[in-house]
Amino acid sequence: MPKITYLEEESLPKHFSGSKKPSSMVAVLIIISILMGLVGGAASLIILSNSKYLKNKLGINLQNLNISQVTTNKLVLEESSKVIDAAKKVTPAVVSISTSKNVQNLFGQVGLEQGGGTGFIITNDGLIVTNKHVAQAGDNLKVLTADGKNYDAKVVALDPTNDLAILKIEATGLPVVEMSDSDSIQIGQWVIAIGNALGELQNTVTVGVISARERQLTAGAGASAEQLSNLFQTDAAINSGNSGGPLVNLAGQVVGINTAVAGNAQGIGFAIPVNQVKQAIDSYKKTGKIIKPMLGVRYVSVTQEVMNQLNLSVNYGALVIAPQGQAAVVDGSPAKLAGLKTNDIVLEFNNERIDETHTLTSLIAKYQPGDEVTIKYLRDKIENTIPLKLGSTE
Repeated sequence: MPKITYLEEESLPKHFSGSKKPSSMVAVLIIISILMGLVGGAASLIILSNSKYLKNKLGINLQNLNISQVTTNKLVLEESSKVIDAAKKVTPAVVSISTSKNVQNLFGQVGLEQGGGTGFIITNDGLIVTNKHVAQAGDNLKVLTADGKNYDAKVVALDPTNDLAILKIEATGLPVVEMSDSDSIQIGQWVIAIGNALGELQNTVTVGVISARERQLTAGAGASAEQLSNLFQTDAAINSGNSGGPLVNLAGQVVGINTAVAGNAQGIGFAIPVNQVKQAIDSYKKTGKIIKPMLGVRYVSVTQEVMNQLNLSVNYGALVIAPQGQAAVVDGSPAKLAGLKTNDIVLEFNNERIDETHTLTSLIAKYQPGDEVTIKYLRDKIENTIPLKLGSTE
Protein backbone atom coordinates (compact mmCIF):
# COMPACT_ATOMS: atom_id res chain seq x y z
CA MET A 1 0.00 0.00 0.00
CA PRO A 2 1.39 3.44 -0.82
CA LYS A 3 1.77 5.85 2.08
CA ILE A 4 -1.11 8.31 2.17
CA THR A 5 -0.29 11.59 3.87
CA TYR A 6 -2.93 14.18 4.63
CA LEU A 7 -1.98 17.67 3.60
CA GLU A 8 -3.12 19.04 6.92
CA GLU A 9 -0.68 16.74 8.74
CA GLU A 10 2.22 17.86 6.60
CA SER A 11 1.47 21.53 7.18
CA LEU A 12 1.71 21.31 10.98
CA PRO A 13 4.88 22.59 12.68
CA LYS A 14 7.20 19.86 13.94
CA HIS A 15 6.49 20.47 17.66
CA PHE A 16 2.85 19.49 17.05
CA SER A 17 3.59 16.18 15.37
CA GLY A 18 3.95 14.08 18.52
CA SER A 19 1.47 15.90 20.73
CA LYS A 20 -1.61 14.14 21.97
CA LYS A 21 -3.11 17.21 23.66
CA PRO A 22 -3.08 20.78 22.48
CA SER A 23 -1.06 23.22 24.53
CA SER A 24 -2.75 25.94 26.57
CA MET A 25 -1.90 28.44 23.86
CA VAL A 26 -3.70 26.29 21.31
CA ALA A 27 -6.71 26.03 23.63
CA VAL A 28 -6.82 29.82 23.86
CA LEU A 29 -6.67 30.11 20.09
CA ILE A 30 -9.52 27.64 19.74
CA ILE A 31 -11.70 29.62 22.18
CA ILE A 32 -10.94 32.88 20.35
CA SER A 33 -11.80 31.24 17.01
CA ILE A 34 -15.14 30.03 18.38
CA LEU A 35 -15.98 33.48 19.72
CA MET A 36 -15.06 35.13 16.41
CA GLY A 37 -17.18 32.59 14.58
CA LEU A 38 -20.16 33.42 16.75
CA VAL A 39 -19.65 37.14 16.21
CA GLY A 40 -19.25 36.60 12.46
CA GLY A 41 -22.38 34.48 12.37
CA ALA A 42 -24.36 37.13 14.16
CA ALA A 43 -23.04 39.80 11.83
CA SER A 44 -24.02 37.65 8.85
CA LEU A 45 -27.53 37.36 10.22
CA ILE A 46 -27.70 41.12 10.62
CA ILE A 47 -26.44 41.69 7.06
CA LEU A 48 -28.82 39.14 5.59
CA SER A 49 -31.74 40.61 7.51
CA ASN A 50 -30.86 44.00 6.08
CA SER A 51 -30.43 42.92 2.47
CA LYS A 52 -33.06 45.50 1.51
CA TYR A 53 -30.83 48.16 3.03
CA LEU A 54 -27.81 46.92 1.02
CA LYS A 55 -29.84 46.82 -2.14
CA ASN A 56 -31.05 50.39 -1.68
CA LYS A 57 -27.79 51.90 -0.45
CA LEU A 58 -25.12 49.86 -2.21
CA GLY A 59 -26.96 48.46 -5.19
CA ILE A 60 -26.40 44.87 -4.00
CA ASN A 61 -29.18 42.31 -4.20
CA LEU A 62 -28.00 39.24 -2.28
CA GLN A 63 -30.75 37.12 -3.77
CA ASN A 64 -29.26 37.67 -7.25
CA LEU A 65 -25.64 36.84 -6.39
CA ASN A 66 -24.71 33.80 -8.54
CA ILE A 67 -21.95 32.41 -6.38
CA SER A 68 -23.34 29.00 -5.47
CA GLN A 69 -22.77 25.47 -6.69
CA VAL A 70 -26.30 25.62 -8.03
CA THR A 71 -25.13 28.15 -10.63
CA THR A 72 -22.21 25.94 -11.67
CA ASN A 73 -24.47 22.94 -12.01
CA LYS A 74 -26.92 25.01 -14.04
CA LEU A 75 -24.18 26.04 -16.48
CA VAL A 76 -23.03 22.43 -16.88
CA LEU A 77 -26.59 21.30 -17.50
CA GLU A 78 -27.12 24.05 -20.06
CA GLU A 79 -23.99 23.04 -22.00
CA SER A 80 -24.95 19.36 -21.79
CA SER A 81 -28.41 20.23 -23.04
CA LYS A 82 -26.89 21.97 -26.06
CA VAL A 83 -24.82 18.91 -26.90
CA ILE A 84 -27.85 16.67 -26.52
CA ASP A 85 -30.00 18.91 -28.73
CA ALA A 86 -27.28 19.22 -31.39
CA ALA A 87 -26.77 15.45 -31.50
CA LYS A 88 -30.52 14.83 -31.77
CA LYS A 89 -30.73 17.33 -34.61
CA VAL A 90 -27.90 15.87 -36.70
CA THR A 91 -27.96 12.14 -35.94
CA PRO A 92 -30.99 11.29 -38.15
CA ALA A 93 -28.99 12.44 -41.20
CA VAL A 94 -25.78 10.57 -40.29
CA VAL A 95 -25.26 7.24 -42.06
CA SER A 96 -22.91 4.29 -41.69
CA ILE A 97 -21.08 3.18 -44.83
CA SER A 98 -19.78 -0.35 -45.33
CA THR A 99 -17.51 -1.41 -48.18
CA SER A 100 -16.26 -4.75 -49.43
CA LYS A 101 -14.07 -6.08 -52.21
CA ASN A 102 -12.48 -9.33 -53.23
CA VAL A 103 -8.73 -9.53 -52.61
CA GLN A 104 -6.18 -12.21 -53.37
CA ASN A 105 -3.55 -13.16 -50.81
CA LEU A 106 0.00 -14.40 -51.34
CA PHE A 107 -1.23 -17.98 -51.72
CA GLY A 108 -3.70 -17.14 -54.48
CA GLN A 109 -6.69 -17.44 -52.18
CA VAL A 110 -9.51 -14.96 -52.69
CA GLY A 111 -11.14 -13.43 -49.64
CA LEU A 112 -13.51 -10.61 -48.82
CA GLU A 113 -11.97 -7.42 -47.44
CA GLN A 114 -14.40 -5.21 -45.58
CA GLY A 115 -14.22 -1.60 -44.46
CA GLY A 116 -16.42 0.98 -42.87
CA GLY A 117 -16.92 4.69 -42.52
CA THR A 118 -19.47 7.43 -42.01
CA GLY A 119 -21.31 9.95 -44.15
CA PHE A 120 -24.08 12.51 -43.88
CA ILE A 121 -27.10 13.21 -46.05
CA ILE A 122 -27.15 16.58 -47.84
CA THR A 123 -30.30 16.25 -50.01
CA ASN A 124 -33.56 14.52 -49.21
CA ASP A 125 -33.31 12.51 -52.45
CA GLY A 126 -30.17 10.69 -51.34
CA LEU A 127 -26.94 12.62 -51.93
CA ILE A 128 -24.40 11.75 -49.23
CA VAL A 129 -21.01 13.28 -48.47
CA THR A 130 -18.14 11.18 -47.14
CA ASN A 131 -14.37 10.86 -47.46
CA LYS A 132 -12.83 9.79 -50.74
CA HIS A 133 -10.76 7.15 -48.98
CA VAL A 134 -13.98 5.65 -47.59
CA ALA A 135 -15.71 5.62 -50.99
CA GLN A 136 -12.69 4.02 -52.67
CA ALA A 137 -12.14 1.34 -50.03
CA GLY A 138 -14.31 -1.20 -51.87
CA ASP A 139 -16.39 -1.93 -54.95
CA ASN A 140 -19.57 -2.76 -53.07
CA LEU A 141 -20.93 0.15 -51.03
CA LYS A 142 -23.83 -0.12 -48.60
CA VAL A 143 -25.44 2.64 -46.58
CA LEU A 144 -27.24 2.12 -43.29
CA THR A 145 -29.43 5.07 -42.26
CA ALA A 146 -30.16 6.06 -38.67
CA ASP A 147 -33.65 4.51 -38.88
CA GLY A 148 -32.14 1.13 -39.71
CA LYS A 149 -32.75 0.99 -43.48
CA ASN A 150 -30.12 -0.43 -45.85
CA TYR A 151 -29.40 0.96 -49.32
CA ASP A 152 -27.01 0.20 -52.13
CA ALA A 153 -24.85 3.24 -52.84
CA LYS A 154 -22.81 4.40 -55.81
CA VAL A 155 -20.07 6.98 -56.12
CA VAL A 156 -21.20 9.88 -58.30
CA ALA A 157 -18.28 12.29 -57.79
CA LEU A 158 -14.76 12.31 -56.36
CA ASP A 159 -12.84 15.45 -55.46
CA PRO A 160 -9.58 15.39 -57.46
CA THR A 161 -7.57 17.31 -54.87
CA ASN A 162 -9.31 16.68 -51.56
CA ASP A 163 -10.49 13.74 -49.45
CA LEU A 164 -14.14 14.21 -50.44
CA ALA A 165 -16.65 12.03 -52.27
CA ILE A 166 -20.36 12.26 -53.06
CA LEU A 167 -22.49 9.11 -52.96
CA LYS A 168 -26.06 8.52 -54.12
CA ILE A 169 -28.74 6.21 -52.76
CA GLU A 170 -32.20 5.75 -54.23
CA ALA A 171 -34.50 7.22 -51.60
CA THR A 172 -36.78 10.18 -50.97
CA GLY A 173 -37.89 12.19 -47.97
CA LEU A 174 -34.60 11.74 -46.15
CA PRO A 175 -33.51 13.99 -43.25
CA VAL A 176 -30.63 16.32 -44.14
CA VAL A 177 -27.95 18.20 -42.22
CA GLU A 178 -27.70 21.96 -41.91
CA MET A 179 -24.30 23.38 -42.85
CA SER A 180 -22.63 26.31 -41.13
CA ASP A 181 -20.09 28.87 -42.39
CA SER A 182 -16.78 27.26 -41.44
CA ASP A 183 -14.89 30.52 -42.02
CA SER A 184 -16.49 31.85 -38.81
CA ILE A 185 -15.26 29.00 -36.60
CA GLN A 186 -13.06 30.12 -33.70
CA ILE A 187 -10.26 28.30 -31.88
CA GLY A 188 -11.66 27.01 -28.59
CA GLN A 189 -15.19 26.63 -29.94
CA TRP A 190 -17.06 23.52 -28.79
CA VAL A 191 -17.66 20.88 -31.45
CA ILE A 192 -19.21 17.41 -31.61
CA ALA A 193 -17.98 14.51 -33.75
CA ILE A 194 -20.59 11.96 -34.81
CA GLY A 195 -19.72 8.75 -36.60
CA ASN A 196 -19.58 5.00 -36.94
CA ALA A 197 -16.71 4.48 -34.48
CA LEU A 198 -14.53 1.43 -35.21
CA GLY A 199 -16.91 0.58 -38.05
CA GLU A 200 -19.29 -1.00 -35.55
CA LEU A 201 -20.57 1.60 -33.07
CA GLN A 202 -23.07 3.56 -35.13
CA ASN A 203 -23.65 7.26 -34.42
CA THR A 204 -21.14 7.56 -31.59
CA VAL A 205 -20.99 11.10 -30.16
CA THR A 206 -17.78 12.67 -28.83
CA VAL A 207 -17.19 16.24 -27.69
CA GLY A 208 -14.19 18.57 -27.83
CA VAL A 209 -13.05 21.94 -29.12
CA ILE A 210 -11.43 23.37 -32.22
CA SER A 211 -7.76 23.20 -31.26
CA ALA A 212 -6.34 24.97 -34.33
CA ARG A 213 -7.14 26.09 -37.86
CA GLU A 214 -5.32 26.03 -41.20
CA ARG A 215 -3.46 22.78 -40.49
CA GLN A 216 -1.67 20.92 -43.29
CA LEU A 217 -0.85 17.22 -43.44
CA THR A 218 -0.10 14.37 -45.79
CA ALA A 219 -2.72 11.65 -45.46
CA GLY A 220 -2.18 8.09 -46.67
CA ALA A 221 1.06 6.65 -48.01
CA GLY A 222 2.79 5.85 -51.28
CA ALA A 223 0.86 6.50 -54.47
CA SER A 224 -2.33 7.19 -52.52
CA ALA A 225 -0.75 9.93 -50.38
CA GLU A 226 -2.64 13.19 -50.53
CA GLN A 227 -1.68 16.67 -49.37
CA LEU A 228 -4.51 18.16 -47.33
CA SER A 229 -4.53 21.78 -46.24
CA ASN A 230 -6.68 24.33 -44.45
CA LEU A 231 -7.87 21.68 -41.96
CA PHE A 232 -9.44 22.09 -38.54
CA GLN A 233 -7.62 20.38 -35.69
CA THR A 234 -9.87 19.09 -32.90
CA ASP A 235 -9.54 17.11 -29.69
CA ALA A 236 -13.01 15.59 -30.09
CA ALA A 237 -12.25 11.86 -30.22
CA ILE A 238 -12.17 10.58 -33.82
CA ASN A 239 -11.68 6.85 -34.25
CA SER A 240 -11.41 4.44 -37.13
CA GLY A 241 -14.81 4.40 -38.81
CA ASN A 242 -15.49 8.06 -37.97
CA SER A 243 -14.01 9.07 -41.34
CA GLY A 244 -16.52 11.01 -43.39
CA GLY A 245 -18.73 11.87 -40.45
CA PRO A 246 -19.80 15.39 -39.51
CA LEU A 247 -18.08 17.73 -37.07
CA VAL A 248 -20.90 19.79 -35.61
CA ASN A 249 -21.27 23.01 -33.59
CA LEU A 250 -23.59 23.41 -30.61
CA ALA A 251 -26.31 24.71 -32.91
CA GLY A 252 -26.39 21.33 -34.64
CA GLN A 253 -24.80 22.65 -37.85
CA VAL A 254 -22.03 20.83 -39.70
CA VAL A 255 -18.75 22.76 -39.62
CA GLY A 256 -16.45 20.07 -41.01
CA ILE A 257 -16.03 16.49 -42.21
CA ASN A 258 -13.82 14.25 -40.08
CA THR A 259 -10.99 12.92 -42.18
CA ALA A 260 -7.84 11.93 -40.27
CA VAL A 261 -6.19 11.40 -36.90
CA ALA A 262 -2.61 11.65 -35.69
CA GLY A 263 -1.81 8.00 -35.00
CA ASN A 264 1.10 8.71 -32.67
CA ALA A 265 -0.81 11.09 -30.41
CA GLN A 266 -3.99 11.36 -28.37
CA GLY A 267 -6.75 13.87 -28.95
CA ILE A 268 -5.50 15.14 -32.31
CA GLY A 269 -7.94 14.77 -35.18
CA PHE A 270 -8.49 16.72 -38.37
CA ALA A 271 -11.56 17.81 -40.30
CA ILE A 272 -12.09 19.41 -43.70
CA PRO A 273 -13.97 22.72 -43.30
CA VAL A 274 -17.52 22.45 -44.57
CA ASN A 275 -17.13 25.44 -46.90
CA GLN A 276 -14.88 23.24 -49.05
CA VAL A 277 -17.66 20.64 -49.05
CA LYS A 278 -20.15 23.29 -50.17
CA GLN A 279 -17.96 24.21 -53.14
CA ALA A 280 -17.71 20.56 -54.17
CA ILE A 281 -21.48 20.11 -53.90
CA ASP A 282 -22.16 23.25 -55.93
CA SER A 283 -19.79 22.08 -58.65
CA TYR A 284 -21.42 18.65 -58.77
CA LYS A 285 -24.92 20.09 -59.00
CA LYS A 286 -23.89 22.40 -61.85
CA THR A 287 -21.67 20.10 -63.87
CA GLY A 288 -22.22 16.55 -62.63
CA LYS A 289 -18.66 16.38 -61.31
CA ILE A 290 -16.35 18.19 -58.92
CA ILE A 291 -14.34 20.75 -60.86
CA LYS A 292 -11.85 22.93 -59.02
CA PRO A 293 -9.46 25.73 -60.00
CA MET A 294 -5.91 24.55 -60.62
CA LEU A 295 -2.52 26.26 -60.68
CA GLY A 296 -0.42 23.15 -61.27
CA VAL A 297 2.35 23.13 -58.66
CA ARG A 298 3.38 20.91 -55.79
CA TYR A 299 4.81 22.83 -52.89
CA VAL A 300 5.90 23.00 -49.27
CA SER A 301 4.70 25.87 -47.08
CA VAL A 302 7.63 28.01 -46.00
CA THR A 303 7.95 28.56 -42.25
CA GLN A 304 10.79 29.85 -40.10
CA GLU A 305 11.89 26.25 -39.57
CA VAL A 306 11.83 25.47 -43.31
CA MET A 307 13.68 28.70 -44.01
CA ASN A 308 16.43 27.70 -41.58
CA GLN A 309 16.68 24.12 -42.82
CA LEU A 310 16.87 25.03 -46.52
CA ASN A 311 18.72 28.31 -46.08
CA LEU A 312 15.99 30.33 -47.79
CA SER A 313 15.82 34.12 -47.82
CA VAL A 314 12.18 34.38 -46.65
CA ASN A 315 10.10 32.69 -43.94
CA TYR A 316 6.77 32.69 -45.77
CA GLY A 317 5.34 31.63 -49.12
CA ALA A 318 5.08 28.32 -51.00
CA LEU A 319 8.29 26.62 -52.11
CA VAL A 320 7.70 24.86 -55.46
CA ILE A 321 9.15 21.43 -54.83
CA ALA A 322 8.04 17.80 -55.01
CA PRO A 323 9.13 14.36 -53.79
CA GLN A 324 11.50 12.43 -56.00
CA GLY A 325 9.72 10.98 -59.00
CA GLN A 326 7.03 13.67 -59.11
CA ALA A 327 6.97 16.92 -61.05
CA ALA A 328 6.96 20.11 -58.98
CA VAL A 329 5.34 21.95 -61.90
CA VAL A 330 2.72 19.95 -63.78
CA ASP A 331 3.19 19.75 -67.55
CA GLY A 332 0.60 21.75 -69.48
CA SER A 333 -0.63 23.53 -66.34
CA PRO A 334 -1.11 27.29 -65.97
CA ALA A 335 1.99 27.40 -63.76
CA LYS A 336 4.08 25.67 -66.44
CA LEU A 337 2.78 27.94 -69.18
CA ALA A 338 3.51 31.00 -67.03
CA GLY A 339 7.12 29.91 -66.51
CA LEU A 340 7.18 28.82 -62.85
CA LYS A 341 10.05 26.45 -62.02
CA THR A 342 11.18 24.13 -59.26
CA ASN A 343 12.58 26.03 -56.23
CA ASP A 344 10.62 29.19 -57.02
CA ILE A 345 8.90 30.57 -53.90
CA VAL A 346 5.39 31.87 -54.55
CA LEU A 347 5.00 34.84 -52.21
CA GLU A 348 1.57 36.22 -53.14
CA PHE A 349 -1.49 34.93 -54.95
CA ASN A 350 -3.56 37.72 -56.48
CA ASN A 351 -2.08 40.25 -54.02
CA GLU A 352 -2.69 38.06 -50.95
CA ARG A 353 0.38 37.02 -48.99
CA ILE A 354 0.92 33.28 -48.57
CA ASP A 355 1.75 32.10 -45.05
CA GLU A 356 0.89 29.38 -42.54
CA THR A 357 -2.67 30.63 -42.07
CA HIS A 358 -3.24 31.55 -45.73
CA THR A 359 -1.93 28.63 -47.73
CA LEU A 360 -1.62 28.64 -51.49
CA THR A 361 -4.26 25.91 -51.75
CA SER A 362 -6.78 27.84 -49.63
CA LEU A 363 -6.23 31.03 -51.66
CA ILE A 364 -6.69 29.22 -54.99
CA ALA A 365 -9.94 27.71 -53.68
CA LYS A 366 -11.50 31.19 -53.56
CA TYR A 367 -11.52 31.37 -57.37
CA GLN A 368 -13.07 29.58 -60.32
CA PRO A 369 -11.44 27.86 -63.30
CA GLY A 370 -10.68 30.45 -65.96
CA ASP A 371 -10.22 33.34 -63.51
CA GLU A 372 -7.25 35.60 -64.26
CA VAL A 373 -4.89 36.17 -61.33
CA THR A 374 -1.38 37.42 -60.65
CA ILE A 375 1.45 35.50 -59.00
CA LYS A 376 4.36 37.12 -57.18
CA TYR A 377 7.27 34.73 -56.77
CA LEU A 378 10.92 34.76 -55.74
CA ARG A 379 13.65 33.26 -57.91
CA ASP A 380 17.32 33.63 -57.01
CA LYS A 381 16.31 36.29 -54.44
CA ILE A 382 14.67 38.41 -57.16
CA GLU A 383 10.92 39.07 -57.05
CA ASN A 384 8.85 38.64 -60.18
CA THR A 385 5.14 39.11 -60.91
CA ILE A 386 3.30 37.27 -63.67
CA PRO A 387 -0.34 37.04 -64.79
CA LEU A 388 -2.00 33.71 -65.57
CA LYS A 389 -5.39 32.09 -66.06
CA LEU A 390 -6.38 29.31 -63.68
CA GLY A 391 -7.04 25.88 -65.13
CA SER A 392 -9.34 23.21 -63.80
CA THR A 393 -9.10 19.78 -62.21
CA GLU A 394 -11.68 17.13 -63.04
